[in-house]
Amino acid sequence: MTPCPCGSNLNLAICCGRYHAGLPAPTAEALMRSRYAAYALGNLDYIAATCAGPAAAAFEPKDAERSQLGTRWLGLDILKTRKGRQGDSEGTVSFIARYQHNGEEAALSETSQFRCIDGRWFYWDRLREASAPRPPGIGRNDPCPCGSGKKFKKCCG
Repeated sequence: MTPCPCGSNLNLAICCGRYHAGLPAPTAEALMRSRYAAYALGNLDYIAATCAGPAAAAFEPKDAERSQLGTRWLGLDILKTRKGRQGDSEGTVSFIARYQHNGEEAALSETSQFRCIDGRWFYWDRLREASAPRPPGIGRNDPCPCGSGKKFKKCCG
């Protein structure tokens, strides 16, 4: 039995693996979990296929590949969901994704927006928090100090 990386304690094949194989995720949270599992498994095609709107426009496969190098995903904690159930057209999921990048542990904390389009859930965008001041010496086009692998301006900036 291969445990699912999403933290459900279920077998990958009956958890997120079925969504990776093409079955639509029934809720925004299920899609969030399956996207985390896809990152953990290096399945960037699934990540690209489950983006729409601003997230699809911002997704850069080469950047995602580079950010995966030296990254090991450690766990996912779902903090809160709002809407995003069957019959809803949108929803949000707040989560913390823990990972290790080049030996350093870090965490990504985000509230993601999801939209249901033609019966399929998609990652739409992340809710923007009030932006923090830019750390000294970090330019807009420099790598984000949070370790995401994205440019500062597309991540925490």
